[in-house]
Amino acid sequence: MTAVTNATNVTRRLRIEGHVQGVGFRWSFMEQVRQLKLDGWVRNRADGSVEAQISGPAKAVNTLTAWAHFGPPRARVDRVDYQDD
Repeated sequence: MTAVTNATNVTRRLRIEGHVQGVGFRWSFMEQVRQLKLDGWVRNRADGSVEAQISGPAKAVNTLTAWAHFGPPRARVDRVDYQDD
């Protein structure tokens, strides 16, 4: 998957796998959304992963996507898949 790098707005759906539930991942993710002035949502999935959708300037979306590869301190991210709409 290729990240968009120009100044256009994008919408991206992410799926984050690893130890990402019960570690403040969703709260931290939404804090990043607010700080980057993006629109978005995040939710836990039954399989233990986290799913999110974010929209806004490509640079900010790419910044949050990079953050999702690490998450908050107690998280262990094994994989991040994403798709731009």
